[in-house]
This record gives sequence, C-alpha cells and structure tokens, in this order.
Amino acid sequence: MTTTTMQERAVRPAPGWLMLFACLVLLVLTPSLIVVGAAADSPILFIPGILCGVGFLVSLFGFQAVQPNDARVLLLFGDYVGTIRESGFFWVNPFYTKKRISLRVRNFETGSVTTPEVKGADGKVLSHKSRSAGRPSKVNDRDGNPIEISAVIVWKVVNTAEALFEVDDYEDFVAVQSEAALRSLASRHPYDSEDHETSLRGSTTEVSEQLQEDVQERLDTAGVEVIETRISHLAYASEIAAAMLQRQQAQAVVAARMKIVEGAVGMVQMALEHLSRDNVVQLDDDKRASMVANLLVVLCSDRHAQPVVNAGHS
Repeated sequence: MTTTTMQERAVRPAPGWLMLFACLVLLVLTPSLIVVGAAADSPILFIPGILCGVGFLVSLFGFQAVQPNDARVLLLFGDYVGTIRESGFFWVNPFYTKKRISLRVRNFETGSVTTPEVKGADGKVLSHKSRSAGRPSKVNDRDGNPIEISAVIVWKVVNTAEALFEVDDYEDFVAVQSEAALRSLASRHPYDSEDHETSLRGSTTEVSEQLQEDVQERLDTAGVEVIETRISHLAYASEIAAAMLQRQQAQAVVAARMKIVEGAVGMVQMALEHLSRDNVVQLDDDKRASMVANLLVVLCSDRHAQPVVNAGHS
C-alpha cells in the first residue's frame, strides 16, 4: 500500500514595493473622486471613489514581509497554493491565508517537556511557548540492565507542505518520534561489551549514526531533515549503578593482573635464557623452579619485595 504525500510548490509573488505604489495611487484617487463627485453633484462619480477606497483597504492585507530562513505557506479557502521561500517584501492575493514556518536549524534534547503558548480572552499572550531541560529516559538495554540515556537532535524543515499538512504538530511529532527512536536503539544494544560488538558506551559514533537513520526514517513523512544526533547522557540507572561500578572495577583489576602476569612470565623467561646462555650459574630443576617462583612473586606482587640476605653461618 502506497501513500501520497503533499509536494511543496514554490510561489513567486509580486514585488511589494510596486503594489505599495499602486496602493498609494488608490489612496490619492479615493478622496479626489469623492470630492469631484460631490462638486458635480453626480452620484455616478462616487462609485469609482468608493471602489478605489475598498481596493485600497483590501490590498493592504496582501503585503507580506518574509525574513531569511523563513517561509510562508499560502492557502486559498483551504486549498494549498504554494510556499514563499524567498526573503523580501512581497504582495500576494489578499484572500490568501498565510502560515509562517521557520526553516532555521533547530535542536532539542530528548526528555524535555514543551509548555504551549497561553493566551488570554483578549488574545494577548500571557506566557510564551517554552521547553524545559531534557531529562534522561530510563530504558532497559539489550541485556536487560536499566540505563538512563538522552540525545541531542539537530533538525530543520525541508518540506513545508508535509510539515504543515501531513502531521498535526510537526514540532511535537519530532520530539515524540525522536524519543521513541532513542528507546528502540537503546534496547537493541548492550550498555558495554567485551567482545568488540557494538555497544552504547564503546561505539558512540556508530550508535549516533544509527540513531540518526532511525529518527530520519520516522520523520520522513513530516518534511523534516535530521542533520545530526548525539548521545548527550548515558549511565546505569541509580538502582544498579553501584553494583555495575564494582563489576567494572573488578574487571579492570583482572585485566591489569593478566597484563602483569604476562609481562612477568616474559621477564622470567628472558632471565633464565640469559643465565643459561652466559653460563653465569648452573641451575638444576629444583633451583630453576625455586628461582621462577621467587621471580614471579617479586614481579607480580602489589607490594615491594623484602629481600632476605644470606650472610652465612657464624
């Protein structure tokens, strides 16, 4: 089953300065024709004056100033006409409904809460639209460990028709779908891994690229392009953070000990080869085993060795 989406149509409106001059002409003609009609005592001359006045008032609603990286979506009695993407001063059909959409690059952190704009009975804005700071989302990773994760999403609108007509509120749609994509991504990967597979902590670049692809796939119908995604917070949940810290410390200690033992064995082997090659001392199997044990104790011990000097018998 295929679904059709709204295609954006570019509109090239008339220059606003030319129409402003025409409105000034109508403004001058309106009282002039009315005065001439009154002086000639001819009702017929009133009609052009009235028409010029009505045309002047109606034309004022057609002026539109578009700032850089802004767009105006034009509707005529509910039908999509097109989108103005150029910046400047323009004039369009006064009966067009003009909806503003920002084309600027925007960003937000997942887990943030948006407070809508509140207006009074007289239409005055009582509180502006605001967004709270992002809070990490709690989700289970692939291994079932509860973790806290959040991400920063950088995005912009690239198709104004889809953004306005395909979804109800494209800003809220971006926030909800980004949160859902992040939760899905976190559940597909482990927090940490030892066998070089993709993990949330060890493969930050790969995870961010996957998150960008997942979010973009969800936002294609909203006319939004995802520019960048980055993991901004990643940690174990508070209920297991202490236990996981102890496990990481234990793994670090084991890894360090393995490295120490590997180096110590190599040093003992090198010492025995030097003694045998240079004929410094002849060691039988028992003395060789004792020497190996003493060297390993000295090299692998986490404290300084205390040598015992054999001074002989008195």
